[in-house]
Amino acid sequence: MADKLTKEHRSWNMSRIRSKDTKPEFVVRSMLHRAGFRFRIHDKKLPGTPDIVLPKYKAVIFVHGCFWHRHENCKDATTPSTRKEFWETKFAKNVKHDEEVRARLENLGWKSLIIWECMVMKTPELVVDFVKQELGLNFNLPLRRIDKKEILKVAEERFDKYH
Repeated sequence: MADKLTKEHRSWNMSRIRSKDTKPEFVVRSMLHRAGFRFRIHDKKLPGTPDIVLPKYKAVIFVHGCFWHRHENCKDATTPSTRKEFWETKFAKNVKHDEEVRARLENLGWKSLIIWECMVMKTPELVVDFVKQELGLNFNLPLRRIDKKEILKVAEERFDKYH
């Protein structure tokens, strides 16, 4: 199917796509903070400038968009029908870069976790459980239980405040 937008409008839309401080990032950060985790964000001293750094656990979290980072078997990881070769090359570079960054972090002794956008937006309440499981934590953190709509609302408010 051909693009319904003009080249200029499509370019404008694409220029608005953020690489940091995205809504899914705000959701993850909010959930982790509510669970008692303390972290830094976008540490430029580490390879790949991770979205979230948990120094206490020597772990980093990347909140990946399914489209850009090619989440396998995800309905959001579609490939545009126009300029297919361009997009496939672009996506392959992204995936290769992700693998290289994770290898560099591992060589430095850091554990890296990937949290996918679709998981965050569909089941944000499971983010903390996923992080705890991946870090091998079996203690209960003081998580204030809130529902999915409230989590997404808080993230939306924070996103709007920063943008």
